[in-house]
Amino acid sequence: MAPKPQQPNGAGDMTPEIAAVLSGASRGCVVCGDCLPIMREMPDKCVDLVITSPPYGELREYGGYDFDFENVAIEIVRLITDGGVLVWVIGDASPDDGGESGDAMRQALIFKRLGLRLHDTMIYEKAGPAYPAQDKYYQVWEYMFVFSRGRPKTFNPLSDRPNRWFKKKFSRIRSRRKKDGSLIVSTWDEEQGGEYGIRFNVWRYACGAGYSAEEDYAHEHPAIFPEALAADHIYSWSNPGDIVLDPMLGSGTTTKMSRHLGRRYIGIEINQSYVDIANKRLAQEEIF
Repeated sequence: MAPKPQQPNGAGDMTPEIAAVLSGASRGCVVCGDCLPIMREMPDKCVDLVITSPPYGELREYGGYDFDFENVAIEIVRLITDGGVLVWVIGDASPDDGGESGDAMRQALIFKRLGLRLHDTMIYEKAGPAYPAQDKYYQVWEYMFVFSRGRPKTFNPLSDRPNRWFKKKFSRIRSRRKKDGSLIVSTWDEEQGGEYGIRFNVWRYACGAGYSAEEDYAHEHPAIFPEALAADHIYSWSNPGDIVLDPMLGSGTTTKMSRHLGRRYIGIEINQSYVDIANKRLAQEEIF
């Protein structure tokens, strides 16, 4: 059973930084604190895109902080505007028995029960395994669940997949039958599409130290996803001026790329040392 939504405490006690972003008075902010009570003070349907990567079971230690998935999910769903999108980047942890937890699919189903549409199940493929297994094929991917409240209001498709048929002509055949059962076959030459086509839904990135972020100090966080991954989703599912939220910000990749792409942004992070990293990255980021 899905958890029952709780009533928010009201938007009157929002942090002034977040209130300024929602009103348009500020380009963005990073707030230190537990995302659950902070989100509960934000008004309904106030953000256009949520992109985040939550803790994966017991795979990493995040300063001893707990992750209350069910209630965090309730608040994320409440905050997404009509047509807004949630990108949930998640992998399964491996319990002591060496299997997989199944948490990723369980969480996806809870988001559906809370009313979001599972718009696309995408894959984030890594260039290599972080922890090569001894008794199974190497794990090199994670889920990127794309949820939406109704049909997404924004889709800016990335068209960077080389089209192997570009400038090549080939014959197309079409057949149909007449009423008397005889077959009519016609052929014609056709040139297929432009130089690049829309990207498939498996995205591959180099990750880890030296790849995921330009700043060496960003890797003081144990599990950041690539800047290109955040930028590609922000570009795809939002427009300049839209509000992007990352309630588990980590080292600040989402806020940095939101700023870079001209979106307003709200980052919430419970660990002060990671907040400091995120603000340092923002201070060095040029706005386009």
